[in-house]
Amino acid sequence: MWWQRKKQLKLPAFFKPILWSYDFEQIDPSGESKKTIIVNAVNYGDLDHWRWLERNYGRRIVRQVINSARDGEIRPPAKKLAELLFH
Repeated sequence: MWWQRKKQLKLPAFFKPILWSYDFEQIDPSGESKKTIIVNAVNYGDLDHWRWLERNYGRRIVRQVINSARDGEIRPPAKKLAELLFH
């Protein structure tokens, strides 16, 4: 039924440059690629990427990924800024 369908996210083309080492067509924003997308957007993205994260994943999910990232996975200056913006 239509109310049971999960929203299928599509990653905008402006994510290609920050996900250069991945097969862009195979990335699933709704599934297993979520952490990869968030980590790369926080590390290498700009405000457009961060807005997309907030709009599509919400602050809570982004915060969870940032807080669960291993040491060195997110650059310290980017992590500090992300913690402020996604608080």
